[in-house]
Amino acid sequence: MATNGLSKTVLADLAKYDTPTVCNVIELFNIRPRNTGYMNDTIKANFPSLPPMVGYALTSGFRSQAPPRGGDVYAGMDEQIEMFSELPGPPVIVFQDLDEPTASATFGEVMCTVYKSFGAQGLITSGTGRDLDQVAELNFPTFTSGVTCAHGYCHMLNIGVPVVVGGMTIYRGDLLHGDLNGVTTIPAEVASEIPDACKELMRAESVVLDYVKGSDITVKGLAAARTECSNMFEELGKRLRGSS
Repeated sequence: MATNGLSKTVLADLAKYDTPTVCNVIELFNIRPRNTGYMNDTIKANFPSLPPMVGYALTSGFRSQAPPRGGDVYAGMDEQIEMFSELPGPPVIVFQDLDEPTASATFGEVMCTVYKSFGAQGLITSGTGRDLDQVAELNFPTFTSGVTCAHGYCHMLNIGVPVVVGGMTIYRGDLLHGDLNGVTTIPAEVASEIPDACKELMRAESVVLDYVKGSDITVKGLAAARTECSNMFEELGKRLRGSS
């Protein structure tokens, strides 16, 4: 049975904000070091124009250098899909490519079409992808370390175990948020508060942005705007930390 996750409304609200804004809000809670919780620059969005992806991680290992010991090259996909219902909400497929170096593509058009048809919100792999023209037409977000034209002996293994992607350990059921800027986890204990806090944080940032976009700007005026913005950040952080 799946554990309770965020409501569809809150998930939709999270998807209204870019990933850097979400990261900025998470920092205000002061619940993890600021240099943790997000993937490094080895993982990049294949389709940067797509809106933010939000969902719960379904983790798997992946190999393609040699044939699997049993089953076909797509062994494991049925088990993955059966596990969708065990997640707190809509899944994001997360693969750690265990071949070193990467031998071939983790996914292509068929896999992404199947995953999306069963409700997946996107796919992340430490390896590579292919069929990018066709996957782009699906409006299905994918994040990879590159592109490879062939699929080799692709097969999934160790489904549901922790994986390391982009320098970060991902556990099954982790809440993920990703866009053209990268991918972050959202701590479950504060996730429901993130959307409203994003709105407030953007309001604070607009104090500086609106000032410098105006006329007759001065260094003194900028300093005053920055001070007002900082004070708003500080007050927001205090309220968030007090509620968590």
